[in-house]
Amino acid sequence: MNKPAMQIRMVDTISQYGKIREEVDQAIKEILESGVYINGPAVAKFRQDLADYLEVGSAIPCANGTDALQVALMALDLKPGDEVITPSFTFVATVEAIALLGLRPVFVDVEYDTFNMDPGKIEQAISPKTKCILPVHLYGLPADMEPIMQIAMRHDLFVIEDNAQAIGADYIFSDGRTEKAGTIGDIGTTSFYPSKNLGAFGDAGALFTNDEDLAKKILMICNHGGLTKYFHECIGVNSRLDNIQAAVLGIKLKYLNDYNYARQKAAQEYNKLLSRVDGILTPAIPSNRKHVFHQYTLRLKDGREKRDTVQKLMADRKIPTMVYYPVPNHRQKAYSALNPGRISLPVTEQLCNEVISLPMHSELDHEQIRFIAGNFLDCYSQA
Repeated sequence: MNKPAMQIRMVDTISQYGKIREEVDQAIKEILESGVYINGPAVAKFRQDLADYLEVGSAIPCANGTDALQVALMALDLKPGDEVITPSFTFVATVEAIALLGLRPVFVDVEYDTFNMDPGKIEQAISPKTKCILPVHLYGLPADMEPIMQIAMRHDLFVIEDNAQAIGADYIFSDGRTEKAGTIGDIGTTSFYPSKNLGAFGDAGALFTNDEDLAKKILMICNHGGLTKYFHECIGVNSRLDNIQAAVLGIKLKYLNDYNYARQKAAQEYNKLLSRVDGILTPAIPSNRKHVFHQYTLRLKDGREKRDTVQKLMADRKIPTMVYYPVPNHRQKAYSALNPGRISLPVTEQLCNEVISLPMHSELDHEQIRFIAGNFLDCYSQA
C-alpha cells in the first residue's frame, strides 16, 4: 500500500462538471447574454422544480444555507431569549443562526450509531422558554423525525430541519408513508455549497415549507422584507439566489437521484472492505431512513489519539480524510457564555474523539474505493 497514491479528492466537483459541461456552459452563456442576473427565469424554474422534486408546497431559494437557517428562525417570530433545542454535534452554522438572533441554543445529546439528535433527550431539555426544536440531518442521514414531531406537537413547539447535508434522503413513518428530509417540520433548510450532494458553483441555499403563510413570509424576509419593490412589510435581509447558480442547480437537480445512488453504492463498497475490523464502526442505517452519504463517516473505538495518528498517516500517503467535527459547539469559545456551567453530552464528546470521514462523492470508482480503504486499514494497523 506504499505505492504513490493515485489522485484522490475528498470531493470531486471537477469530474462531475466534466459530465455535464455542455449543459452547464450553454445555460450560463444564455444568462450572460440575457443580462438578467437576479430573480430571472432560471430562479423561478429551479424554485418550482425543487418543490416538485421534494413534493413540498413551496421552495424558496436564498443566498446560502446559513441564511436559510436565520430566515427560518426569523419567519417564526421568535424573540430574544427564546430557546431552541438543537444538537451540539453539528457544523457551527446551526448554532450561529440561533445566536445571531439573540436566541439561546439548548444542546441535547445525539445517538451514538446515527450521529443525530436523540429524541429521548429532548423533553428533559424543554422549559417555558422553549419555542423550537432544530434537528440536523447529519452526514446525509435523516434524524428520527417521527418521535421529534410527536414531542413538538405535545409541547406546541415549532420544528426547523437543518437539511444541509441530506437533500434527497427519505424518512419512512411507522404508517408506511415516506417523506423527504427537510419537508417534515414547519420549515426545512438546506445548503447548496459546492461540496453538497446538490452543489452550486458558489454559495446558495433554500428553505422549504408546506405552510403558505410561512412561504410568503420567508419570501419577503429574503427580499428585504417585502414582495413589492420599495414596500417593506417586515424586517428582512438580502438573501437571494442568482440566476447563474439557479441554472447550475437546475441542471444538477435532474441528476440528484443518480448522484445519491452513486454515493450509496460507494458506501456499500466501503462497508464491505472496512466492517470486518473490530475497532472500526461503519455508518449505521436504520430501517426507517434512507442515507444519501454526504459524508462517509467511521467511528474508531480506540479514540482520538489513534484517530489523529491514522489521519496523519493517510495524509502522508496523500489521501485526504476529514474530522467532522473535532470540537462540539458547546465547547466552542464563541458559545460558552450562552450555556453557563458544564453541560453533560457524553455521546457528543465521544464522537468528537472517534469520527473520521473518508473521501465521498458521486465520482468515486471501484479502484479508488479499494485504494482508499486498503490504505486506511494499513494505516489503522500501524497507528
